Amino acid sequence: MAKLWGWALSVTSLLLVVRAVMAGMGNNAPGLPSCNCEEDWGLLELVTRCQLASDFLIALAYFSIPLELVYFVSFSNVFPFRWIIIQFGAFIVLCGLTHFISIWTYGPHSFLIMLAQTILKIATALVSCATAITLVHVIPTLLHVKVRELFLKHKAAELDREMGIIKDQEEAGRHVRMLTNEIRSTLDRHTILNTTLVELVKTLELANCTIWEPNAEGDALKLTHELDRRFLQVPVTIPASDKTVQQIIQTSEATVISPVCALGKASNHRGLAGAMAAVRLPLLCVSNFKGGTPEVVSASYAILVLMLPGETGRVWTAHEIDLVEVVADQVAVALSHAAVLEDSHRTRDALVEQNKSLQLARQEAETAIRARNDFLAVMNHEMRTPMHAIIALSSLLQEGKLSLDQRSMVDTVVKSSSLLSTLINDVLDFSRLEDGSLSLEMRPFELPTVLREAENLAKPMAKGKGLDFYFDINMDVPQFVIGDEKRLLQITLNIIGNAVKFTRHGFVSVSVSLEKYDANIRRDPRNPSWRPIPVDGFAYIRIVVKDTGLGVRDSDIPRLFNKFVQADSTTTRQYGGTGLGLAICKKFVQLMNGHIWIESEGLNRGSVVTFLVRLQLQSDSSKERERPSREEELNKEDLNGLKVLVTDDNSVNRIVTRRLLDRLGCDTTVVESGQQCLAALSQPGSNFKVLLLDLCMPEMDGYDVAKIIKQKFRPGEPLVVALTANTDKGTKERCLQIGMDDIVLKPISLQEMSSVLCNLLHHPKSGTRSQGYPNGR
Repeated sequence: MAKLWGWALSVTSLLLVVRAVMAGMGNNAPGLPSCNCEEDWGLLELVTRCQLASDFLIALAYFSIPLELVYFVSFSNVFPFRWIIIQFGAFIVLCGLTHFISIWTYGPHSFLIMLAQTILKIATALVSCATAITLVHVIPTLLHVKVRELFLKHKAAELDREMGIIKDQEEAGRHVRMLTNEIRSTLDRHTILNTTLVELVKTLELANCTIWEPNAEGDALKLTHELDRRFLQVPVTIPASDKTVQQIIQTSEATVISPVCALGKASNHRGLAGAMAAVRLPLLCVSNFKGGTPEVVSASYAILVLMLPGETGRVWTAHEIDLVEVVADQVAVALSHAAVLEDSHRTRDALVEQNKSLQLARQEAETAIRARNDFLAVMNHEMRTPMHAIIALSSLLQEGKLSLDQRSMVDTVVKSSSLLSTLINDVLDFSRLEDGSLSLEMRPFELPTVLREAENLAKPMAKGKGLDFYFDINMDVPQFVIGDEKRLLQITLNIIGNAVKFTRHGFVSVSVSLEKYDANIRRDPRNPSWRPIPVDGFAYIRIVVKDTGLGVRDSDIPRLFNKFVQADSTTTRQYGGTGLGLAICKKFVQLMNGHIWIESEGLNRGSVVTFLVRLQLQSDSSKERERPSREEELNKEDLNGLKVLVTDDNSVNRIVTRRLLDRLGCDTTVVESGQQCLAALSQPGSNFKVLLLDLCMPEMDGYDVAKIIKQKFRPGEPLVVALTANTDKGTKERCLQIGMDDIVLKPISLQEMSSVLCNLLHHPKSGTRSQGYPNGR
């Protein structure tokens, strides 16, 4: 700073000295005594005139510069150094005035001019010194502004470069989005790859583009996609172990490759390409959908090779390489989606084929079930028709006067026919249980009454074999419940019947109690996890049947509930049976949300059968179902003279049914067709009270006859009772929907016929009391 200040003062002093010398010379110029030559005078005069012109021009220039500065400052609102401009303007004006006054000093001049010139020079010197001092402080600021300006220019240049990069990136992004939209417009793998080739060639102006995929063994790459498909007709492969191939596969970045390498030569078979680049394409394979989750198999890689035109001399830029890498990533994503879709399509096709096979198997199974049901229905009808004749006629013979030998033979016939009827019912019940067509009939009933009925039926069998029989119903057993009383009676009688049948001496005991939800109560040792679940409004009933009979080996217990299985083959020979009873009981118990099991300590040590069933409680005794008294059921006097019309196309059935009704004292009329039935009912004075109507008749079946009767006659005139051998639930429901009053299942004995008619007369519309439907034995 000191040196700069000294330099400024020296320059200012030198200017003042030069100006003073020139002024002195100007004052002495006209009268120079040393100049004696006229030639010199002419030259001096010329110089003097030139100085006058120069001073005038300098003064004019000095006066114009301040005007320009004033004009600049007036239009510049942000200039920070206006006071320097004012100083500099004053300095220039004073310099201009000094040069302007000097015009009059080249000749004789007055003292006033000399005084004015001296004042102007002094003012110019002061202003120039002040300006020099001010510039000492301003120049560093100006230099800082200059540096800052250069810095800003540098930053502006960097921003321009960054903006260029951003524009390039935006352009690349636009191309990538366009390519991505084209690539992802489909999920077909080959379409994706072909679209990638076409769009890359258009975007990057390529000469060619190829895709190499691994073969099935994974030891070679095969040319699979190219713009010109003519070259794909001849297979082209390169080994997967090639150095260039391995280099490309091991990195996710695009690589510039040599045109003379194996991959480059194989891709440039047309000889038109220049610089080449390659990038890997992951080929994701998804298979084995397990539980909805696909198992991902390790991915293999394809290679995308891109070739620039050879005649242009282009080389791969970083921007183009980045674009290729981004496109490769997008293609990999699209290929992974396509792989998942392809595998899902394969899985769907496999499922469709599997569903077709299952549907075919289902149709075959349904056909087999229908064939079985049709067979059972036919056999049921065909077997029950003769059984109806055998049982009915045998029961009629039992009512007659027979010798001991005759009665013994008739009793044998009745027993054998009853066993055959039980076998038919068991087979049909189990068949319906297996196909799910049998359901429970939930109705209110008195539980103790049903249990006592089982006791009354079982006690004579036990007494006949000389066995002690005990039947205990606990006081906590509910009186009124809702359930299937016939199935409950069937289960109880079957279990008690087995106990009596397999016990030669000793006792048979039955205990009935309300199940306690106690952890210490005895459970099934083979299934200890089973527990009755408490439900509001329901109760579990525990029935335990204990005997001192044959017993069962522990290894045979699990087999007892299988159909057509008994513990020992000798059992069948000694005691008979089909092995269906326990299997049917188990099915019924399960339908009642219960459980059944057998316990035995071994052969000849007896057994204990325990089963639990769930029944709905009925607290309101007013809702209990009316049950006919024993006197009402057996009051045969009410049947004397009862007019009954029997309609059956089978002559044997007509004869058997008429014999039963005649024995009961009924006034019986028989017809063989639906038309004859309607004609008989339409005759004046017919007054038939009961119509026994066979359902299976030619031309007009029992359903059509019942419909016409309900349309033409008043309700209850006559009471229509269906007589059928069909045990399926649909038959009963259809009869009740039509409006029939009751249903009787063949075969039927004399006592059962009497019970049906008595119940029907005392309780019309008693479809809920269908005798033997299904048979509870």
